[in-house]
Amino acid sequence: MQSTAFVVGVFEFVILLFSLSFHECAHAWMASRLGDQTARLQGRITLNPMVHADPIGTFLFPAMVIFGPLVGFRLPFMLIGWAKPTPVITRNFRKIVRDDNLTTLAGPASNLLLAAIALVGLLGMEIAMPNGRQLVLASFAAALQVGDPGAAHPVALLFSLAILINLSLFFFNLLPIPPLDGSHVVRNLLPYNAVRVYDSIGGWVSYLLMIFVGGFILNLLLTPALAFVFSLLWRH
Repeated sequence: MQSTAFVVGVFEFVILLFSLSFHECAHAWMASRLGDQTARLQGRITLNPMVHADPIGTFLFPAMVIFGPLVGFRLPFMLIGWAKPTPVITRNFRKIVRDDNLTTLAGPASNLLLAAIALVGLLGMEIAMPNGRQLVLASFAAALQVGDPGAAHPVALLFSLAILINLSLFFFNLLPIPPLDGSHVVRNLLPYNAVRVYDSIGGWVSYLLMIFVGGFILNLLLTPALAFVFSLLWRH
């Protein structure tokens, strides 16, 4: 059982690294398409996680959440993570507010895309495999930690974890907490004086808001989204 939990943890960590890299690569790619080549010149249009990695958000915090229970301690947080912010110089955009918002939203959209691809993979497995529906549902339950990991199909488990992690990243990054993506969109809607106050939020205040307040809101958003995915798999 311990070895199975470790394998699932490795799956989660690898998927998280890829998803964070895909997220930041999407920011960089969109900025480049809209006229700002800053991130592209810094080599950020890549899926190499080492280019995007933040020591705390990409490695330390996720590793503690994933592997902590295996060595005797459990953090009361959902699996989330973050990478180094993608550098953007908005004055290089043709339409600053519009293009900044598009660049910002490209990150969460990329996670939603990965979740959708993984969902299509699970639906395909239900059709193509003998007893596919039962295997997929068992694997999805295992990913949510409400089922036996030993009953999961490895590929279906990967797809299920990809859905869980990328939906978590999608909702997490849309939270209006600096420096998350949602804060950039909110910032573009605020009057000048309010922007100055909003920009003063940072440092450990942001980390605490992301982990505690953000985690609570994330759970409220993620639960119905996962229930919807489960209903699609159940009815298919």
